[in-house]
Amino acid sequence: METAIILVFVMGYLAITLEHSIKIDKLIPALVMMAICWALIALGLDTFPQWFDSAKHSLLEGFGALGSEEKMHMMEETLLHHLGKTSEILVFLLGAMTIVEIIDYFDGFSTIKDFIKTKKKSKILWIFAILAFILSAIIDNLTATIVLISILQKIVKDRDVRIWFAGLIIIAANAGGAWSPIGDVTTTMLWIGKKVTTGHLIGYLLLPSFLCMAVPTFIASFLPAFKGDLEFEEVEEKKKSKFSSTMLYLGLSAIVFVPIFKMVTHLPPYVGMMLSLGVVATFAEIYSSSKFSMTEHGSEESDAHAMHSPVHYSLSKIELPSILFFLGILMAVAALESLGILFNFAGSLQDTMPMLGTELHQEGHTGVSDLVVLLLGVGSAVIDNVPLVAASLGMFHEPIDNELWHFIAYSAGTGGSMLIIGSAAGVVAMGMEKIDFFWYLKKIGWLALVGFLVGAVAFMYTRTLF
Repeated sequence: METAIILVFVMGYLAITLEHSIKIDKLIPALVMMAICWALIALGLDTFPQWFDSAKHSLLEGFGALGSEEKMHMMEETLLHHLGKTSEILVFLLGAMTIVEIIDYFDGFSTIKDFIKTKKKSKILWIFAILAFILSAIIDNLTATIVLISILQKIVKDRDVRIWFAGLIIIAANAGGAWSPIGDVTTTMLWIGKKVTTGHLIGYLLLPSFLCMAVPTFIASFLPAFKGDLEFEEVEEKKKSKFSSTMLYLGLSAIVFVPIFKMVTHLPPYVGMMLSLGVVATFAEIYSSSKFSMTEHGSEESDAHAMHSPVHYSLSKIELPSILFFLGILMAVAALESLGILFNFAGSLQDTMPMLGTELHQEGHTGVSDLVVLLLGVGSAVIDNVPLVAASLGMFHEPIDNELWHFIAYSAGTGGSMLIIGSAAGVVAMGMEKIDFFWYLKKIGWLALVGFLVGAVAFMYTRTLF
């Protein structure tokens, strides 16, 4: 039965990886894979020799000797435990997505466009790269990419030039998301899963992540694509809401407040995110009547805004398929963890892989090879980084703020930049600009690889400081 469960997982994983080839949204195989894996566990419960206790992070002793009812009760408790942990992440993401949509409702991100005062391509590249690095740490790398490419589309009329900028935005956004607990889904998973803390995450990864962004941007600024000046496209801008700047700064401050709330109260992050959402939503409701009066009558946007409050409208715009995908993939990985499969795999992986860079490690080295984590980063470029990090949570059991978790956060967060399908930021940029897979691989992939390796070397230095 274990073989059947692994086979279902591999087939589902393959379907997720080949999403663009088979034309089936990745949330579908994720949900089907999750349901079938748990169904097979329920049907073959009496045949399993071991069970992994997720609460204690160890294999349960004497599981095979338990009766059928006791085993079923144990499975239900484990399923509920995993659903609770997964829901913490999903509710957190729902809150963050809603705040971002409320900011967009008031045209808040158009304020960022006012920062761009130059026409020199290389300077604009640095502006967008730094904006992507900072924004992705606050509103997550996916949303930062959408926002910046939307702005790019308004000021650059030549698509051949624009896709170069988009490629570097992907690298910068993924790098920025790696050092913040709210910057990338995988980093958020590690943070909520009590594997990393905000202070240590920033301390370990800020320099490696910055170099991962800065080195490719520096190299790219000498390439022919970024020589000369840019011709801005003159477009008639719709009138901005007078509250756009206010809502931008309020929304970003509310998201940044979440880690502070967690440190003070020690409550799960989703509680702080719900508080932040409530505060932002209150101001949105107060300002909404002014927003209506400034929108042109008869337009589709006006109709949409008039039908709903800002909060209802924003909730209708959030990307629910992503939420369901995370539910499916995290619960499917939980099925493998519960059977002890990931635990055993981690043990064999650590025994067979050579150790790298041990001379740089502090006393009490994790025992997990640097090569394993670097391969995880390369793997995140080929397949989705969410299941890879979810699997690592089940495979490794080092204590909170161990260097291993920070290296995993860096590798999974930035390694996906090497292929355009390797990260959520890349996939959304690919959709918005119709970027060709092989064009990105040839023109941008090597820059991402250089940045990834430079950042990894920098991490091997920064980890010796803690």
